[in-house]
Amino acid sequence: MVDAPDRRAFLKAAAATGAVGAVGASPASAQSQDEGIKFGPAAPFSFDLLKEEAKRLIGEPYRPPALPDPEITSKIDYEAWGKITYNTDHALYAFGPERFPVEFFHLGMFFKKAVRIHKVEKGEAREVLYDPVYFNMPADSIARGLPQGAGFAGFRIQEAKDGELPWKKNDWVAFLGASYFRAIGELRQYGLSARGVALDTWVANRSEEFPDFTHIYVGPETETGVVLHALLEGPHIVGAYRFLMTRGKGVVMDIDCKLYLRGDFVRFGVAPLTSMYWFSETRKPTAVDWRPEVHDSDGLSMWTGTGERLWRPLNNPSRVMASAFGDNHPKGFGLMQRDRTYDHYQDNVFYDRRPSVWVEPKGDWGKGAIHLVEIPTDDEIHDNIVCVWVPEKPAVAGAEFDLSYRLHWLADEPYPTPLARCVATRLGNGGQPGKPRPKGVRKFMVEFLGEPLAKLPYGVKPEPVLWASRGTFSYIYTESVFDNVPGHWRAQFDLTVTGDEPVEMRLYLKNGDEVLTENWLYQYHPF
Repeated sequence: MVDAPDRRAFLKAAAATGAVGAVGASPASAQSQDEGIKFGPAAPFSFDLLKEEAKRLIGEPYRPPALPDPEITSKIDYEAWGKITYNTDHALYAFGPERFPVEFFHLGMFFKKAVRIHKVEKGEAREVLYDPVYFNMPADSIARGLPQGAGFAGFRIQEAKDGELPWKKNDWVAFLGASYFRAIGELRQYGLSARGVALDTWVANRSEEFPDFTHIYVGPETETGVVLHALLEGPHIVGAYRFLMTRGKGVVMDIDCKLYLRGDFVRFGVAPLTSMYWFSETRKPTAVDWRPEVHDSDGLSMWTGTGERLWRPLNNPSRVMASAFGDNHPKGFGLMQRDRTYDHYQDNVFYDRRPSVWVEPKGDWGKGAIHLVEIPTDDEIHDNIVCVWVPEKPAVAGAEFDLSYRLHWLADEPYPTPLARCVATRLGNGGQPGKPRPKGVRKFMVEFLGEPLAKLPYGVKPEPVLWASRGTFSYIYTESVFDNVPGHWRAQFDLTVTGDEPVEMRLYLKNGDEVLTENWLYQYHPF
């Protein structure tokens, strides 16, 4: 099983290389040069041509990715790699009039496989050819030994206000490692990642497969963003992707993909999101860390095909857990960072500003399930949360998938529910203060906030509706939170349960026949 990638510094999975036939061009044939960058010869390019190439490649044996000069790249460790920066004079579109210059990441110990990057203009693609002169590096850097055309680890997109020169370095999208990519949200911070596909993530007796974006095609620009294309290649999959990335208050990505399978998968994950959750106010081991909370995301939000709104707080379980939420024609789902209070983190890496990412299906996704995989972690450097859509259609050799969706990188959901939402889940010892605390009893405090609760008549308390897969409830009541915030209520209850198997739980608040809140779902692990 492959470890989850390191979210703070680098991704352990890297991009791959390989020929692309008629779609790409050979590095050896580079002759033309502009913008301070060397290019290969022009070749016709379109999304249709890329899909045709993917379909051709699926009928051929998988070619393991080439590793350019591994004796050199293996010595470019994290410290040495960090000293290599891109020379902005050699950025793609460095001198305008385009608004979004592109810089490239260098190869290294953790990025040994190279992705080939192409500039697309007027229906033609020319490969950007690696040259050490593009990078600022120490005079004695071993990276200077890499040859011309070695390739890149990935790229990032900067922004220049109205094409002004010199442009301000402020990246808003980055592609780095396998098929991983990230964007900043409207609070101008990076956080969780997305990727092309997630294949058999933590499936028993199967190894997870990490295919690579082997070729990236950049351009043309739009009025507010950039068009990208990517060729995905792995041992048992080939795919063609089109990205329309729009820079607004956050980032919106419209993604179309055509996927071809040459092997079978048990958990075929579409539109995957990968995040980090170590601990929050819900449950924190004693003195494990000085900060109150550490996470990039604190919950999974779902809007089902029937219109139901669900909130599932994340866990850091003692063993790998996979949960599936069946649906038909889902309206959307995403990993959210709802807690936006700096004092709840006390950390200048700004967890309070990390983006939320919402997946909005386009077209008919049919039946399937949202899969949430939670992996144990004892540090913040590991991405341990994976969320994907798994279609009901079998993912077997010869199958094809044609999907479209939109990713919203924002501070909150793009289509928020009018219902009150869950804002905190807290656990503690059950029983009553001043009396012996019974074993096997856990107390829950679930907080909700929203206008439907604020509109309750004075003296009226919302009624909690509870369900659990096993165990019994007691000491159930609701109360207003006395913080002078209208519509802030909590439901309190005790759960008595034996054994150590997880307990699935569900809660919402109502007033008569009126539902006031979204549905809180929780997987409780007795301890």
